[in-house]
Amino acid sequence: MKVGLFFGSFNPIHTGHLIIANYMAHYTDLDKVWLIVSPHNPLKDKNGLINMYDRLEMARLATDQAASIIVSDVEFKLPQPSYTIDTLTHLGERYPEHQFSLIMGQDNLASLKKWKNYELILRDYHIYVYPRPGYPVTELAGHPSVTVTETPLMEISSTFIRKALKEGRNVQFFIPDAVLEFIDSKNLYH
Repeated sequence: MKVGLFFGSFNPIHTGHLIIANYMAHYTDLDKVWLIVSPHNPLKDKNGLINMYDRLEMARLATDQAASIIVSDVEFKLPQPSYTIDTLTHLGERYPEHQFSLIMGQDNLASLKKWKNYELILRDYHIYVYPRPGYPVTELAGHPSVTVTETPLMEISSTFIRKALKEGRNVQFFIPDAVLEFIDSKNLYH
């Protein structure tokens, strides 16, 4: 099975994430997309991240009706901060029957050379790239292991959602109703 790994903090998960995951699962040659909830991205500030188990639950709530999208907590059990190459190695050993690929935005592709063992990622894994506003296609887009997709362009971000929630603004349709109910029930981001 061809599995696309979509890593993220999902702080919180929003409609943009879901559209990207759905596009990758149904408009590419991937069979499934696994949302890998990352406890801590080593290239991002940990301040402002809510509890990883709350982020995991929101991702599960958002995808419970999507048979082709699976939520994973695999990085919760690995050393932190989480490095993609270590997670890929772990998953390859645990699920040798799957062929894993990465799903990332153009912003991540632009910074890929900062990643631990990025050369091994490019050598051993395929990368499906979705467009991000303000990020041009880099020279890595021409690499044989990289496929730039025509995923609909999303200008929504978790930062926007967190700011709107903090300001008491309406975020209906930006995040699934079940996720919004969870956020409200735990008074997150306020």
